[in-house]
Amino acid sequence: MQKALSPTAKPLRLCAVAIAALIGLSGCNKTSLGDITGSIGRPSTTLPTDEGQLRRFAEEWGQRYDRSPKDKVTAMTYARALHALDQNAQAVAVLRGLAIVYPEDMKVLGAYGKALADAGNVKEAAEVLQKAHTPERPDWSVLSTQGSLADQLGDHEAARGYYEAALKIRPNEPTVLSNLGLSYALAKNLPRAEETLRLAANQPGADMRVRQNLALVLALQGKFSEAEELSRRDLSPIDAAQNVASIRQMISQSDTWRDIQTGGAGRGNAGTKGAAAR
Repeated sequence: MQKALSPTAKPLRLCAVAIAALIGLSGCNKTSLGDITGSIGRPSTTLPTDEGQLRRFAEEWGQRYDRSPKDKVTAMTYARALHALDQNAQAVAVLRGLAIVYPEDMKVLGAYGKALADAGNVKEAAEVLQKAHTPERPDWSVLSTQGSLADQLGDHEAARGYYEAALKIRPNEPTVLSNLGLSYALAKNLPRAEETLRLAANQPGADMRVRQNLALVLALQGKFSEAEELSRRDLSPIDAAQNVASIRQMISQSDTWRDIQTGGAGRGNAGTKGAAAR
């Protein structure tokens, strides 16, 4: 398999993170939803954070994969590296091959389904993830991704059911709470979205993506100063200000975003499903 790795889109900006999170519910998720939060499976090997090192890491594991494409750890680690480099289609191809070899391996199916979700193959991802765990042995991260897929398909009530089930297994997991908050936002319940995202952001394991989602919901309610202040926890003052300005512009230019902002008043159901394209 050819391993031409395109440059990643950096530097990271709040607006880019938040828009992707609310539209795709995996939100610039180098793990989302979707999930923002919990994408491709996580073997023990840790990915480098430096882009140059990540590229070398991907090349090395790609060579290992060429030698042993049926080795689960090798294929899943290579797929994670590809995903981190925004090579989602290639990650899907690697995991599709692995799923053919191990059609009943739930960890493989979970990783494959999440990769499909990251690549925007919503319906196929939903079908695969149904086989990635069982009612007797549910997987909270798979449930969270299933929730994000339901949100993208416009079924926010079903999505919240998945998130609530995930939270019973993993109480106060910030990534699941963040997805749940975004689900409320898509359903035009911004106060409940803010409440849930504040809870997510206050958890010890909350990271930048969770705080960015809260900043977006604050901005959608017109709380721009508060959104900018929150963004400064992760971004420079200049970047934080630019991102809030971008969110303002985004809202003013999009009927869908204005519909979420106003709770759909006077417009009926503008269809958050239509905003689900990544």
